[in-house]
Amino acid sequence: MPLPPIVVFLVAENCLLREILVRILRKKEDFVVAGAVPFSASALQEISAARPDVVLFDSPRIALSGPRAIARMREAGQHAKVIMIGMEADEATFLQAVGEGVVGYVLQDAPAAENLRVIRAVAAGEAVCPPQYSTRLFECAARDISFSYNPSHEIRFGLSRREQQLVGLIRLGLSNKEIGNRLNLSEKTIKNHIHRILRKVGASDRLDIVARCQSEVPISPSREPG
Repeated sequence: MPLPPIVVFLVAENCLLREILVRILRKKEDFVVAGAVPFSASALQEISAARPDVVLFDSPRIALSGPRAIARMREAGQHAKVIMIGMEADEATFLQAVGEGVVGYVLQDAPAAENLRVIRAVAAGEAVCPPQYSTRLFECAARDISFSYNPSHEIRFGLSRREQQLVGLIRLGLSNKEIGNRLNLSEKTIKNHIHRILRKVGASDRLDIVARCQSEVPISPSREPG
């Protein structure tokens, strides 16, 4: 049986880019364009109603700062996969986008075929970035406590890798909502994970989790996006 089409919503300030992408996507049988709009007060409501698989943004100003559209999507419980498309080659913007939960990043000189490839890959569960940023991303991940893995922690408390990741983020003082935004998970899912951690480590609250895991999870500086 053929797979269902990928439902795409485009929030683009660049009118020409918006029209070109819509025209290209509508020619492909495996895509459905649920909406294509510039950002406005109603754009997030339209995304919520459309329930897309993938949302495309073409503006860091809209997606990452100012209106902070991606963060507001997450706060509203929208977990569509996000791609930033038509971007300038700017490492700081790329790293901030990753921190906000973006899983696809396409530069402005990418051909149309590359745009389609990235959308398909992200919809299938992959993360895609320009090759020149891959090394930098690995360097940041290696330094970030939220990506670290400590086998002794798993042996002592029986925590999964995801639960170990949450311990590191709890130690950084992040709220459930902030952790959910960073990991692209709902606040309810984070709450459920934390309840399991409390039970496994025998802790009474979040501070107690940190205290009991102190010897197991070494803290290291974490660079907040932006």
